[in-house]
Amino acid sequence: MITRRTLLHRIGMTAGLGATFTAMQTLGLMSEARADSGFALPAGIGKGRHVVVLGAGIAGLVSAYELEQAGFLVTLLEARGRVGGRAWTVRDGDPIEMVGEATQTARFSDGIYFNAGPARIPSFHTGLLGYADRFQVPLEVEVNSSRSAYVMADNGSKLRMRTAINDMRGHIAELLVKAMNQGALDQTITAADKAKLMPFLKLYGDLDEQMAFKGTERSGFGQAPGAGVTFAAPGSALPLEQLLANEQLPFTLFEDNLYMQATMFEPVGGMDRIHAGFDRHLRRPAIRNAVVRQIRQTAKGVEVGYVDSVSGAATSVAADYMVCTIPFNVLAKIDNNFSRKYAQAIAAVVYDNSTKVAFESPRFWEKEQIYGGISFVGGPTSLIWYPSAGLHSDRGMLLACYSSGQRSADFQKRPIAEQIEFARSVVEKLHPGHGADLVNGVAVNWSKVPYSMGPWPDWNAGSANGRQEGHIDTPAFRLLNTPDNRVYFASAALSQTPGWQEGGIQSAHQAVKMLSDRVAAQALAEPGARRAAA
Repeated sequence: MITRRTLLHRIGMTAGLGATFTAMQTLGLMSEARADSGFALPAGIGKGRHVVVLGAGIAGLVSAYELEQAGFLVTLLEARGRVGGRAWTVRDGDPIEMVGEATQTARFSDGIYFNAGPARIPSFHTGLLGYADRFQVPLEVEVNSSRSAYVMADNGSKLRMRTAINDMRGHIAELLVKAMNQGALDQTITAADKAKLMPFLKLYGDLDEQMAFKGTERSGFGQAPGAGVTFAAPGSALPLEQLLANEQLPFTLFEDNLYMQATMFEPVGGMDRIHAGFDRHLRRPAIRNAVVRQIRQTAKGVEVGYVDSVSGAATSVAADYMVCTIPFNVLAKIDNNFSRKYAQAIAAVVYDNSTKVAFESPRFWEKEQIYGGISFVGGPTSLIWYPSAGLHSDRGMLLACYSSGQRSADFQKRPIAEQIEFARSVVEKLHPGHGADLVNGVAVNWSKVPYSMGPWPDWNAGSANGRQEGHIDTPAFRLLNTPDNRVYFASAALSQTPGWQEGGIQSAHQAVKMLSDRVAAQALAEPGARRAAA
């Protein structure tokens, strides 16, 4: 009787490793990658194999953790003195070092922190949430949208988000009713559907009995309810032309974006708490301050030369395989012997820009009933993001700028002090009298941050900053999602969501699964294969 093991061994001997891959997948012997905490490689598959992982951001940490769980020996190298990569939480006393800029030092009160990188987790990002649960990292709700926040026009006029959203709905509903009553849609909608749609539009827009929009309490009270017979009343509807004149009106749709819908989460105490959880659970924690200087593939494996940035000592490590999560624009400048097409693809990846400016402040915004969420202000700073953590405490961290793309690139040309003061002036414009409340301002320009040199790639040139999510497909993108011999690449940059940590997890799962499948197939294809690798 021919067993599956014998069959696979014969296939490997006659047709090679690729055919063994295919046969194992057909027989259902390959593990399935899942973008949640249930991901697992076959137990013991990595015994006797050594993998070096470059970079301890989310993709590197996930790769190292899952490979260790599968029995691989893992060496994790990180150039920074911390783990987390772009998940950078700045606390009191932390230096903010950027290429070409003087070092800033954060001076924050106890408990105040600034998530310079990712600051929110969508509820459908089950991979990251699953690891947080596994490592017992407490989470809290991140209030991503507040109807009490504002959209501010270029001329400084501002509307509460609730007013802009609900008055616009009222006008649209009234216009659609008029169009149907005038017969403009008779070729599009049946009489039966029209009869059903009319009452919905009345409710949708809060129209009056004549199907006209005159105002709605959804937008706020014209007169607030009080004691006795002090009845509530809506304010007057804003004219449609006034709504349309506000350049930030499209941002009233912000919370409709799937990535921004409630419920969203954040780790208690800072985003980097999840990454610290990974590091605590590694058998061999990340080697910090290890700046990679050289990468070589050999006939039998890979060799990495690195320097301890603190002591200056040079060291090298040899392994069977590599998972490289270093950003491509940084990787391109490291001495390597990648095959030509991979080297060319890596060198051609262009990264986007992103800027954040944050201040510590008394929570003046809460007196305006703003508890979390975002005001959209346009201009170089784009938005003002209010903290969700520590509601009703004395002080909080206000994000006064978060811009990306060309807007960020232009803003970063200003001196750091000017970036901070400009952001302060925008807060003053939206919240008069409170610009002076902002203290201890810091700015992070991601295109200048060492070992990152940008937030994410702009794969579809000019379409970054969210507009490329889910639709990335270029020859370089496809190529770098495959291994260059013994080197596997992983990062959020190689997912369909390059700006989200979940993408880094998905990419890491894909890379380590490919590596594991290769090791499994190789073990079965080689004479005298170890049973542990079956």
